[in-house]
Amino acid sequence: MNNIVRHSLIRGEVPPKGDGDGSVQVHMDEVHKIESAKVFAVYGKGGIGKSTTSSNLSVAFAKLGKRVLQIGCDPKHDSTFTLTKRLIPTVIDILAEVNFHAEELKPEDFLFEGYGGVMCVEAGGPPAGTGCGGYVVGQTVKLLKEHHLLEDTDVVIFDVLGDVVCGGFAAPLLHADRGLVVAANDFDSIFAMNRIVAAIEAKSKNYGVRLGGVIANRSAAVDQIEKFNAVSGMKTLAHFPDLDVIRRSRLKKATLFEMEGSPELTAVQNEYMRLAESLWAGIEPLEARSLKDREIFDLLGFD
Repeated sequence: MNNIVRHSLIRGEVPPKGDGDGSVQVHMDEVHKIESAKVFAVYGKGGIGKSTTSSNLSVAFAKLGKRVLQIGCDPKHDSTFTLTKRLIPTVIDILAEVNFHAEELKPEDFLFEGYGGVMCVEAGGPPAGTGCGGYVVGQTVKLLKEHHLLEDTDVVIFDVLGDVVCGGFAAPLLHADRGLVVAANDFDSIFAMNRIVAAIEAKSKNYGVRLGGVIANRSAAVDQIEKFNAVSGMKTLAHFPDLDVIRRSRLKKATLFEMEGSPELTAVQNEYMRLAESLWAGIEPLEARSLKDREIFDLLGFD
């Protein structure tokens, strides 16, 4: 019996669920589960456009009449700035200001309304080299639950730091119904996607999260992604090309739904609406498998 289980039993608690041999993962407090909304956790290689994807998807859900909450899980706290037009304070910084006495906080201290009525929270993160991102995510969900802010929410989107799938930044998977991966049509993105697939595989053994699929982003073609999908069992949910209007939207601190119209832009907006509709209707969980590193190396590339 390991020390975690022993101490849990002494305190009369249910021992945490395991994630495999040698696991030191962060575990979820069952009291703070998100139960009243559809929850999506968005992962992908750093810089691949997760925040752009998450924010525009949030607006698409809002346009469907859904009450949406986007939670940024990155110390840079820039997930929601196209929605709010600014860098909002993070939960961890606000908690520090009150010496971590969460009972002193009000919702307006950490919850901000963005474009289209999307509610925005930035969890933030510990200073570099200290603390645990999972603690920050856990405290954020705890605050939202304690203030009853999840009871009036239909959709929660976690926008998660890079392709980090350690215990801390895998914490959103403990709350999510579906894990979504954003990837470009290149080796590095797909290599990162494979690691994320492995993480969601591991979490799905003990939690409700399941793989939803991949959102192809910043890519004219998807042939390499489809190669990976055919072998792994992944599925492409949507495809967004590498358009200048997307780059300009970030510079203008605006979502794509606020940009001036063009046929290309309209097509992208329609694709976001289609993606939101399919996610809301419910996508089947994928029984995908992660590949060995050597398998990916041999798989990808031009014949």
